[in-house]
Amino acid sequence: MLEKQIEKYFADKLKELGCIVWKFTSPGTAGVPDRIVIMPYGKVVFVELKAPNKSPREIQWERIKQLINHGVDVWVISSKDHVELFINEYSKEGDL
Repeated sequence: MLEKQIEKYFADKLKELGCIVWKFTSPGTAGVPDRIVIMPYGKVVFVELKAPNKSPREIQWERIKQLINHGVDVWVISSKDHVELFINEYSKEGDL
């Protein structure tokens, strides 16, 4: 499965649940996560999407760590199963 297929599946599922799912780019700052998810009750999460068995590049890990160090939730998702884990986690927390 290609990364873009996982990304589309992710965005479609989250939009169905009432989330805003923006493609994230930051000119001048390399390695930012692919998506910003704003959940119906205000929770904001950054998501890096990858093809199965692929890992973020070094600069992407640096950005992920930077966000986590500032108290932000960041996920790396590389399969439809990971999408379902993401949904289940935030559903349990009451954010979806």
